[in-house]
Amino acid sequence: MYEKSLQERYKSTNIFTLRCEIVDKPGKLSSLIAVIAEVNAQLDKIESVGVDSINKFRDITIYCQKSDDIEIIIPKINAIEGLRVIDVVDEVLESHRRGTIETKSRMAIKSLTDLRKVYTPGVASVCKKIVDDPSVAWDLTGICDRVAIVSDGTAVLGLGDVGASAALPVMEGKAAIFAEFVGISGVPIVLDTKVPDEIVNHISLMAHTFGAIQLEDIAAPACFEIEEKLREKLNIPVFHDDQHATATVVLAALINALRQVNKEASESRAIIIGAGAAGYAITKILLEFGLKDIVVYDADGAIYKGRKDMNPYLEKLAYVTNKDGITGSLEEGFKERDIFIGVARANLVSKEMIRSMAEDAIVFPLSNPVGEISVEDASAAGAKVTADGRTINNALAFPGIFRGALDARAKEITAKMQLAASNTLAELATDGNLLPDMLDAKVHLSVSKAVQAAATEG
Repeated sequence: MYEKSLQERYKSTNIFTLRCEIVDKPGKLSSLIAVIAEVNAQLDKIESVGVDSINKFRDITIYCQKSDDIEIIIPKINAIEGLRVIDVVDEVLESHRRGTIETKSRMAIKSLTDLRKVYTPGVASVCKKIVDDPSVAWDLTGICDRVAIVSDGTAVLGLGDVGASAALPVMEGKAAIFAEFVGISGVPIVLDTKVPDEIVNHISLMAHTFGAIQLEDIAAPACFEIEEKLREKLNIPVFHDDQHATATVVLAALINALRQVNKEASESRAIIIGAGAAGYAITKILLEFGLKDIVVYDADGAIYKGRKDMNPYLEKLAYVTNKDGITGSLEEGFKERDIFIGVARANLVSKEMIRSMAEDAIVFPLSNPVGEISVEDASAAGAKVTADGRTINNALAFPGIFRGALDARAKEITAKMQLAASNTLAELATDGNLLPDMLDAKVHLSVSKAVQAAATEG
């Protein structure tokens, strides 16, 4: 909890540990700390690691707003007499060295008998059972606990199209979350193609290895086409995390936000900026939940019936949103809206736009790493409830959703299952928070049970 709160407080994921040689004289450590403050970095731990006849050696951990701030800090420290940085450790990079996951045997192999049971000749009898009845593969292999995490690297976090190799650390991180919280073996798979049909074909050919498919960091509109085609072809759940897990957590937070401002979903008016993967799915789940008045904006303005140059997915949105036919500026779209959700890009929204919203407005600027407006500016402009992408994180949803779907042996993940997850997350939030603690394993277990129940009802 300590590290989590510091990262939220400092709004930084750039963490460095400096090993410093400091002459043992009064004021020298203070001079070093002053340099850190000059660059607007934040001090965390100071640990003594040794002494010699003249110096003390300390490890100093700092949080930087930008990764290249460290290149400013080190020369400034070295320029002070009696101070020297002798080593620098990038804590984030080190956490990914050799990857964040590994494969381990569930069965100890300590004898030839053990080996012959898990491999030849004993395994042949298992293969024969699956030949006779393919359905028993669910019980006699690991597919009941195994999910493919697939990306083409075209929409990675706030980085955009970085390619397959650069997407791999994110997929490994997802797999680590699966393993830690719900006991799922996530298998990272990055595909070096951007052609939707090629991606669909590759996933289809390996689908027998998995109990479910998690699509990740695939740009719109290709992500919609890929998911639709895979859902048609496969009889296991296919779930685009950037769409549906994000939407599930946004709805959970919104349920509690509406309670805090004493407003009903059916009477609330929303504006969503961003009609990509996340914006599309958020709009759909909010309509499913009961919102009746939503206007969506993309880079070309408001989405409305009859707008030219829209892809088929935007045309679908146009028929279920923007009942007032708004065609004007973004400023017009904000007027008297109760809810704003941003999944577009940084600094698109002004304080004036927030001021034009309805009383007790709910503002969720979710773009990472920088939101459409800061929560501080939104609050200063009159928003009643605010939260950004550091608080509303899809890692709260996808572990439990997949665990529940696998335990139910579901063929798909439905809107009903997502709503069950959203309501459970909302109920588990305490002390006025919008969402529960994502590091609490009991939260993920509760979500999985709710999803499993929703999948098996009826």
